[in-house]
Amino acid sequence: MDALTPARGGKTPQQERSRATRLRLLEAAVSCLAERGWSGSTVSVVAERAGVSRGAAQHHFRTREDLFTAAVEHVAEKRQGALKAVAHDLPPAGSIARTWIIVEELVGLYTGPLFRAALHLWVAASDEEQLRHRVTALEARVGREAHRTAVALLEADESAPGIRETVQGLLDMARGLGLANLLTDDSARRDRVVEQWARIIDGVLRP
Repeated sequence: MDALTPARGGKTPQQERSRATRLRLLEAAVSCLAERGWSGSTVSVVAERAGVSRGAAQHHFRTREDLFTAAVEHVAEKRQGALKAVAHDLPPAGSIARTWIIVEELVGLYTGPLFRAALHLWVAASDEEQLRHRVTALEARVGREAHRTAVALLEADESAPGIRETVQGLLDMARGLGLANLLTDDSARRDRVVEQWARIIDGVLRP
């Protein structure tokens, strides 16, 4: 196949290489943000980690803000996709085991590298006006999608009084557990909290 022949899916090799470069930059940006924080994460650092030139990085992302907001959104979408995939391999509907797994997976949204990276972005946004607008909009989109995913997985009827607030409370609790896990390994206590919340959610959804 020559350079002008479309690759699988109708994309040329050049387009595929460009897409691969963009993905490497996004993944490297999240890793840098989680490990180094906002002040230690520059376009040059990300480009070096991704194995591309600074010029190539700026070809894909004009500004530092473009790069890091796109990176957090990219990985959030991947995590949401993985969370939705859980629905295909769950215990029977109506079982506490099913609810427990769903609650555990939702908590997982806020206890990994993505949450750590997002938190650094939030802190930076509190001091930078230009970044604040982007991060506020990003967090709103990610939050809405997390809520929709939780409702779908739990098969929750939000028309019933208190159900929407219960699901949102679950997500707020998960975010709090993520914060608690930033400085120390909070997994033992988190497991107990997840188990208790699964019972609470199950009791509210199926009284």
